[in-house]
Amino acid sequence: MTAPLTPRDNQPSEEPHTPPTASGAGSSAEPPAHPPTDEAPVDPPLGQELREAALTVLVLALVGALLGLLWLWLAPRIPLVADAHNVYLKDTEGEEAIGADGVFLLLAAGFGIVSTAVLFRLRRRGGVPLVVSLVVGGLLGSVLGWQLGMVLGPTDDLAAHAAQVGPGVVFDGPLRLQAMGVLLAWPIAAMATQLALTGLFGPRDEEPQLPGTPVPGAPDLTKDDPTA
Repeated sequence: MTAPLTPRDNQPSEEPHTPPTASGAGSSAEPPAHPPTDEAPVDPPLGQELREAALTVLVLALVGALLGLLWLWLAPRIPLVADAHNVYLKDTEGEEAIGADGVFLLLAAGFGIVSTAVLFRLRRRGGVPLVVSLVVGGLLGSVLGWQLGMVLGPTDDLAAHAAQVGPGVVFDGPLRLQAMGVLLAWPIAAMATQLALTGLFGPRDEEPQLPGTPVPGAPDLTKDDPTA
């Protein structure tokens, strides 16, 4: 029999040493799963988007009545005067007709900005139906406000109105739009506001993780790896 060999100078044996793992000695180490990340908001179903778009068109069209009332209140009047045969402008160099167009333009643009901001506040993620509803609803609101302002304003029957007030008496002319392009002020302002708010405060898609990029919050496995 031979005596068992002992390490010289109390040196450790040459047996392979396995580093302990977090789950205990002898257990197989598995890489930890990635921590859950915040998922991007899911778009609503198409049917729900269409219902919301239809409701938006209806609300904006009804709000156009307020536009018409404000236009009737703030637009300058066109003074007219009549003689025994014809009706004339009291001030041939007046700018009241252009002023009525300018007031409508500013009011419609303001309605487009405010209505879009309110809608964006209620729902940040806007799909194509919602954007289309802003344009259609804004155009319908402008048309309704234009028509309501003309109906509630002075009559457009100048002969009857002149005969009623008498010759030489100044009276207000009908409220009209000289440039029909101002009806697009509301939808154009709404589209510009929607694009600006979406670019500044809208949801953004997460950037894809490149291979080898460490995940935030995940443990670094290279610290306990003896070969690293």
